[in-house]
Amino acid sequence: MDLKRYAHYVGIAVILITMSCSGCALHPEQSYDKSIIAMDTTVQLRAQGDEAQQAVEEGIKRIQELDALASTTSPDSDISRINAAAGKEYVSVDPAIYDMIAYSKEFSERTNGIWDISVGVVTNLWDIGNSDQHVPSDKDIAQALRLVNYKDILLRQEDHSVMLAKEGMSIDLGGIAKGFAVDEVRKIYAAHHIENGLINLGASSMYALGETNKGKPWKIGIRHPRNEDPQSYLGIITIEDEALGTSGDYERYFIQDGIRYHHIFDPRTGYPARSGVMSDSIVIHGDVDHAGMLSDMLTTVVFIMGPEKGISFIQQMDGVDGEITMEDGTIYETPEFMDHFSDMNEDFHLAQ
Repeated sequence: MDLKRYAHYVGIAVILITMSCSGCALHPEQSYDKSIIAMDTTVQLRAQGDEAQQAVEEGIKRIQELDALASTTSPDSDISRINAAAGKEYVSVDPAIYDMIAYSKEFSERTNGIWDISVGVVTNLWDIGNSDQHVPSDKDIAQALRLVNYKDILLRQEDHSVMLAKEGMSIDLGGIAKGFAVDEVRKIYAAHHIENGLINLGASSMYALGETNKGKPWKIGIRHPRNEDPQSYLGIITIEDEALGTSGDYERYFIQDGIRYHHIFDPRTGYPARSGVMSDSIVIHGDVDHAGMLSDMLTTVVFIMGPEKGISFIQQMDGVDGEITMEDGTIYETPEFMDHFSDMNEDFHLAQ
C-alpha cells in the first residue's frame, strides 16, 4: 500500500487584523498586552483602562490554573485523576472542573449525544497530532465506543465529585476548557472595570470587549481552511462585546490514502466527523450566559451536524449566529451573521 501521511498542527485558526505586542503597554498607563503559551496554544490578553495590567496579569494566572486542572497529560490534574479512577471511585475536583463537566452533560442531553466529553477514549485511540497517530481497526473503534456515553459520567454536587461508571472511560475537556477560560477572564476584566480589550485563546476561542484602541470594532481574519499561507483569509469577522469560536479540519490532521483524518470526532461513530464541513465560526452576544464556553462547544457540534441541521440548531438560540464552510467552498450562514462578515475570499461562495 502506498501510504502518504501528513501531520499538521495549526494553533491559530484566525488572524487578528489589528496590531499587537507582547508584554507591553500599548498606551502608557492605559493599555496592556501579554502573551503566553497555555492550553496547548498561544494565549493573548489585551486590556485598556486604569487597571489594565492587573486585569491581564490576573487573567493570565487564572488561565494557567485552569490549564493545570484540565490537562490530560499531567497525572496530577483533576481530569487525569478522574480518568485514572474510572470504574472505581468518585474523585473530588475543583469547582471549575465540576462546572465544566456538569454543563457538558446538560449540553449532551440538548444535542442528543453529539456533544460528549467521554469521547476521550476515542481521541486517545487515534492520537491525532502526535507521532503515534493512525487509523485504528474497526474492532478497536467498536471497543472504544462501548466506553463513550455521557450518561456514565456520574456527578455528586455536594462535594464536587465526579466518577466515570466504567473502567477504561476517559473524558477530555479540550472542546470546552478554552471557552470556559474566556468566561473566567471576562469576570476578572469586569472586576477591574475593563470595557475595551481582547481575550484570545489560540484564536479558536476569543472574546472582544468594546472597541480597539483606535475606537473601532475588532476585525478578525478567519483562516483559509485549505491554504497553508497563515495570512490567507476565508473572510473577516467583526465583533464587539461578543464571543467568537472557530474550528476546522486543518488544525490537527493527517492524510492517508487520500483521506483527511482530523481531530473533530463524531462520538456516535468513533471516526472524524464526515459531514462535508471543513470549518465553522460561531458568534455569540456577550449577554448570553457562558458565551465563551458555548461558542467553543458549538463549533464542534455544528461541525458534526453539518450545514442544514447545524444552522437550524443555532437559529433556535437567542444571540447566536454562525457560518459553516463546506469542502466544496459553499458557505452556509444565519441571516444575521452577514452583519459580521466581509471580504470573503473568492475561493468561496454563499449558499443559494
